[in-house]
Amino acid sequence: MIAVRRADGRDAAGIVRLRGVMLASMDGVEPPPGPWQEAARQVLRDRLGGPEAAMAVFVVDAPDRPGVLAACATGTIDLRLGSPGNPTGRTGYVFNVVTEPGYRRRGYARACLAALLDWYRERGVGRVDLRASVEGESLYRSLGFADVSGPTLRLRLPAS
Repeated sequence: MIAVRRADGRDAAGIVRLRGVMLASMDGVEPPPGPWQEAARQVLRDRLGGPEAAMAVFVVDAPDRPGVLAACATGTIDLRLGSPGNPTGRTGYVFNVVTEPGYRRRGYARACLAALLDWYRERGVGRVDLRASVEGESLYRSLGFADVSGPTLRLRLPAS
């Protein structure tokens, strides 16, 4: 049995550390330390908590390293206009699903993601989106995620 728990602000540093692991695996190089880390920790401290929070992170603690996180899955809820396919307009977005390399292939990310999906269901979220890495795609598909039509587009605005 994998023990999954909902993270709180005290887990912010460990979640940001795991985010660095994920970014390194995606980009092929470890991200440099910088202001992004403190900004991410602050977002987590501000947004994790309370039953009505619009962000949740589910984590698995490293079984052999007290105080260290082995895996996590992060999600937010966005309120959009309703549609026939999503009447409430509640839309989830999954990101930052990552497992420390030494703990991979044990089901930790799946357990974190399953807990996150339950959190969405409890809140009446009608649609959940994510962007999959090649490594994570089979996990997401096994949980029911499917391709959507239309291109994904992004615009980067300069910081003011």
